[in-house]
Amino acid sequence: MPRGSSAATASEKPTETELNWLTKGLKQPGGKLPLFDEWGQRINERTIRACIDHGWAEPWFTNPLKPDWLVCKLTEAGRRAIEATRH
Repeated sequence: MPRGSSAATASEKPTETELNWLTKGLKQPGGKLPLFDEWGQRINERTIRACIDHGWAEPWFTNPLKPDWLVCKLTEAGRRAIEATRH
């Protein structure tokens, strides 16, 4: 499926940057994905949007104090994409 579709095909795999971000959701309640990296830098919006476009992440809720922030959670497709990279 082309980028921008709601689901990834089996052959599509996350980039290293996307995978690093997605993996962080495995240990969080509800699969919540971080807004900031381990150095306190905001996660690049292109990374977040690419993962949403592939169906690996989905918007979770809107932060009323920061409506421009994309608060996302890991999807089942995201979990499968992570698992596929481990083989």
